[in-house]
Amino acid sequence: MAKISGVDIRPGNNIEYEGGLWRAVKIQHTQPGKGGAYMQVELKNLIDGRKNNVRFRSAESVERIRLDTKDFQYLYAEGDMLVFMDNENYEQINLPAELLGDAADFLQDGMEVTLEMYDERPISVQLPDTIEATVVEADAVVKGQTASASYKPAILDNGVRVMVPPHIVSGTRIVVDVYAREYVKRAE
Repeated sequence: MAKISGVDIRPGNNIEYEGGLWRAVKIQHTQPGKGGAYMQVELKNLIDGRKNNVRFRSAESVERIRLDTKDFQYLYAEGDMLVFMDNENYEQINLPAELLGDAADFLQDGMEVTLEMYDERPISVQLPDTIEATVVEADAVVKGQTASASYKPAILDNGVRVMVPPHIVSGTRIVVDVYAREYVKRAE
């Protein structure tokens, strides 16, 4: 582990703070008229998902931790547990669905995912940034809407509701951003 100054924290950094494992989500560098500069950091706990806003001054230092990553394949859901298989040794591991949060809606059988591990313990599951899905229900276009500004609601084959352009109809394959839950483009 490496110590870094509090003002050197960047979004995506994993740090040890007050005995917990945290990921920096957002940062804001502030230089008030009086006193020294500081970094306002929004942290998310890697274990339980709690959020915390912390001010770090340049004199403070924190431990930056490195998480090991390992490739797994999603197999199936078993109640509120998800079953993944290690791509190297084919061992199976059960993880709670809440570890993925809202991204769990986008899991597909056989999907390749990356598990972040700390001391051989799974901390988080990273899905691909985008996936392909089929629109199963799309509202009709309202006459007179301009194509540039208007999106309409649609439901995907995984039950997720996203906003799509007016030309997308039921049965269309589209690419969706998993974490923003947004339409990206029509699938090739």
